[in-house]
Amino acid sequence: MTPPAPSSFSAIVEAGSFRDRHGRIYYIGDLVYRGISAQALREWEMLAATSFFKQLLQEGKIVRTERVEPAQRPGAAGLQEWAGVLRHDRIPFVSYPYEWPFGMLKDAALLQLEILERALDEEMTLKDASSFNIQWFGAQPVFIDIPSFEKLVPNTPWLGYRQFCKLYLYPLFLQAYKDVAFHSWLRGCLDGIDPEEMNRLMSKRDLFRPGVFMDVYMQARLQAKFAGSNRAVKDDLRRSGFRKEFIKGNIRRLTKILSSLTWERSTSPWSHYSEQNTYTNTDSDRKEAFVRKAVSAVPRNLVWDIGCNTGRFSRIAAEHARYVIAMDSDHVVVESLYRKLGRENNRTILPLVMDIADASPNLGWNGLERKALPERGKPDLTLCLALIHHIVISANIPTQDFLGWLASLGGDLVIEFVTKDDPMVKVLLKNKEDQYGEYTRENFERCLADFYSIQSVEAVSSKSRYMYHARRA
Repeated sequence: MTPPAPSSFSAIVEAGSFRDRHGRIYYIGDLVYRGISAQALREWEMLAATSFFKQLLQEGKIVRTERVEPAQRPGAAGLQEWAGVLRHDRIPFVSYPYEWPFGMLKDAALLQLEILERALDEEMTLKDASSFNIQWFGAQPVFIDIPSFEKLVPNTPWLGYRQFCKLYLYPLFLQAYKDVAFHSWLRGCLDGIDPEEMNRLMSKRDLFRPGVFMDVYMQARLQAKFAGSNRAVKDDLRRSGFRKEFIKGNIRRLTKILSSLTWERSTSPWSHYSEQNTYTNTDSDRKEAFVRKAVSAVPRNLVWDIGCNTGRFSRIAAEHARYVIAMDSDHVVVESLYRKLGRENNRTILPLVMDIADASPNLGWNGLERKALPERGKPDLTLCLALIHHIVISANIPTQDFLGWLASLGGDLVIEFVTKDDPMVKVLLKNKEDQYGEYTRENFERCLADFYSIQSVEAVSSKSRYMYHARRA
């Protein structure tokens, strides 16, 4: 499947460039340019001549890429000095593994292995196996790190295996085998989970689970054994006659293990919200009509649906927008949404596990390697439905502060205010002292008017829920 044409909105950074380990990346208009060294150019020429690369491009599994001749290079400062320049399609919205549901990380891992195996068939390999090398068009994964490909050196092992374990296999084992979410682990360490650390998390009974003995226990033992040694393990393997077939056998073994992994949890506090909420059918119809009218008022490039739950309103937004970010803090509901979108081959709704009260910050060296959520593309419209009572009462964030943050995103806002008379709010307050005197509809409207011009208001649930469409003042 061919990726969609580049969009007109900024997806990664507003402008400029940054250096990575393969050269420098430039963001110019709707496209991404990569300046590469002479060595990287030679590897690109080998890659571009292979059949597997052309096939993967056609299938949409690798980001669309082409070489730019010197005479066709944009006039951006620095592009002319590189031995070669590549041009890529722009990813609509960059996301990171610590924001993906279980199924997304699993499918990204399987794609990484598939690409490596197909590269080996034509005597090429990948330098690394980072989960950050996969991005998404909706629910469809795409490999983006083109300079990771290089010519396979005979008798050389797969050098990315350990990184694959740390950033793919171990997080998935943690979720599938221990029912422990991997997000905080990957967000806490961008290099992933270390073998020795992972080994300490596994019990003796876990050693009988697929992959744990060889990929966790043995890796931890080997790491401890060679930690203080000057021996180069890859040189030992090269001298022993390490063959390509060994790598392919390992890939197939890992593919089998990953394909069998499942996360069994199917219920959560909000997984049945669509069936157990306090809306009548009439209320639901009113709410849907209100959202549809606001979303369709003008064309939208990027919409955020914060607290998306089943994605019902994300889908409505996608009818009138080029791209939708559907985010929720409940991993179970986002996993379910991803599976449905994947079966549909949806390329316009990106589901993310995101607690907006603790959203992804800038991370990595100098805070530049991984961007905070708003820095990756601000929305033209934000949907914030049945959420503000959780923000104010559960997360203890003042109404004024939350609305100010929403206003900083720019664009329109569709927000639902749920009063204290609503049964769902009463549940939140049941075991808490009510210190939320400012949580009233009157104060909400005053705060909203500080940042927005209110376009329309409608009661949608027996006078306890109100919908607002607001525009930045």
